[in-house]
Amino acid sequence: MRRDTFLKSLAALAAAGALPNAAWANVSIKMMIPANPGGGWDGTGRALGEALREAGTASSVTFENKGGAAGAIGLAQFYNASKGDPNALMVMGAVMLGGIITGKPPVSITQLTPIARLTTEYNVFVLPADSPFKTMKDVVEQLKKDPGSVKWGGGSRGSTEHIAAAQIAQSVGVPASKINYVPFRGGGEATAAILGGNVSVGGSGYSEFQQYIESGKMRAIAVTSGQRVKGIDVPTLKEQGIDVEIGNWRGVFGAAGITQAQRDELTQRIVKATQSKAWQEALVKNNWTPALLTGKAFDEFVDKDFSSLRATMVRAGMV
Repeated sequence: MRRDTFLKSLAALAAAGALPNAAWANVSIKMMIPANPGGGWDGTGRALGEALREAGTASSVTFENKGGAAGAIGLAQFYNASKGDPNALMVMGAVMLGGIITGKPPVSITQLTPIARLTTEYNVFVLPADSPFKTMKDVVEQLKKDPGSVKWGGGSRGSTEHIAAAQIAQSVGVPASKINYVPFRGGGEATAAILGGNVSVGGSGYSEFQQYIESGKMRAIAVTSGQRVKGIDVPTLKEQGIDVEIGNWRGVFGAAGITQAQRDELTQRIVKATQSKAWQEALVKNNWTPALLTGKAFDEFVDKDFSSLRATMVRAGMV
């Protein structure tokens, strides 16, 4: 068989969803994680890398962490360095959309190639173990007295925990513009600040704080879900009279300028990886809810979420 005919046959198999594993055997995936180590994007990227290897859809996965500005720094680097690379992936999610809305960086997520939504997760708010506050009610009472004295710590400006903090303030009669929000470049930095008592309240995905909650080093006081999350014994904000509900999601995008056939093949790799034992174990370990979405449905989801987040942030006075 001529080489060009063979390559065309592989492309046809990819489009049909039947690309043989042998065609993937020697592929190395380059994973951009646009956050510092220790956070939700980092955990997602590394769990996905392990799943890709186990599933046989990548022979190796290399990682690069580049935190800051809600992922905008890593986004710009990924865009410029990976154009046309069919084996490049970048972890992203709702936090990045919020950061783009508030920060208006020169590179937007719309310039990349959507591949898949992977998980959803609600945020949890925590206190340091030795905090003078014991409950969200205590936090709210202090917030009403002196908004600036309550330091909220979490991801970059525009993150879901930042939006939630602004909404909590609004719901209890405090202008969102008065909240004292301290953004961090990654989950590791935020965790250190909470454990060190450098912020009053911390917010992030439950998986990022789980080990500290279970060890008693942090006290979980609220989750941002509409109903209690299975396996997480923490009251919702709504249970406590605060009408706020907001979720987070994480996924992956491919490089700019790849072909439709290359996008389809990369999507197949991800789908197969999510069926692996390694990925299923990561879901359970981190209390992530599987939320796989690909193709046109994922494109439409991102567009809708972008618009919804913008409207929410406008109402909260953040933009």
